[in-house]
Amino acid sequence: MSGDAGQKIDRYLKENAAQAHREKKYKEKRYGSARLRRWRGRAASWLYLAPSLIGVGLFFVLPFGVVIWYSVINNPVQQEYVGTANFIRTWNNNAFQLAARNTLFFSLIAVPLAVILSLWLAVIMESRIPLKSTFRTFFLSPMMVPIASVILVWQVLFDYNGLVNVLLTRLGLDKIDWLKSDYAPLVIVLLFLWKNLGYNMILFMAGLSSVPKDQIEVARLESATEGQIFRMIKLRYLSSTIMFVIIMSLINSFKVFREVYLLSGDYPYNSLYMLQHFMNNTFQSLDYQKLSSAAIIMAGVMVVIIGILLISEDRFGRDLEQ
Repeated sequence: MSGDAGQKIDRYLKENAAQAHREKKYKEKRYGSARLRRWRGRAASWLYLAPSLIGVGLFFVLPFGVVIWYSVINNPVQQEYVGTANFIRTWNNNAFQLAARNTLFFSLIAVPLAVILSLWLAVIMESRIPLKSTFRTFFLSPMMVPIASVILVWQVLFDYNGLVNVLLTRLGLDKIDWLKSDYAPLVIVLLFLWKNLGYNMILFMAGLSSVPKDQIEVARLESATEGQIFRMIKLRYLSSTIMFVIIMSLINSFKVFREVYLLSGDYPYNSLYMLQHFMNNTFQSLDYQKLSSAAIIMAGVMVVIIGILLISEDRFGRDLEQ
């Protein structure tokens, strides 16, 4: 009996060991195949991303690296490292200071107006007003008009003998040489607003349509005014849209060179001399070091501004989630 019991125990232990070995092999095979599938999935993802990454590297990262290299050498021939000398020379340049000051002033005026007016128009378009579709089409039409045609209209309006000065003389006021005076930025601001309000308005209308209706209904049941509803509910849910519109308007304000160039050429009146004019004229003079350092300074300022805006939006959005 004891011998049979010992044999049974040995057989039982061997069967358990074999079963454990089979389970271990199964798990290793299963987990190994899962790991292999994950690696295959990652490899396929990188393979699909490769053309885009190569394009970004060749046409964005590599040129920006060349710009950084040009900004810290004395010239493309000798290629001697000079540190921050090019940045100091560019920063102290009178033309650069004038262009930076004009661009900053234009952005500080045009961007807030573009955001506030487009949000106001979106709120109006959301309400029940007659001819809503007609007004919407009117504000969207500038997006379909070529900029060269717009410039011709603006030249007719703001020429020294243009329509605006004709109206001023009929009102008993003196003529203004709009494009050759300190009033010139006003002309560009009006052009910027006319060109960009429609696009921003559509973005805000999309944002307003995503505001939860139940919260608005509850607020109205609690006797909240429309102003309180707008400030406490709609404006809070529009934080991401407002941030996107601000960033896009800021970028577009730095690209206003095309309009100013078509209106007044390479060397406009001092109040219209923008950073793009400085860079374009510097490129024509083949001063790559000054051009590269100016581009990096401009990019750095943009990164700082956008970073501050994103941090502010993140805090506002976190407060909304809570």
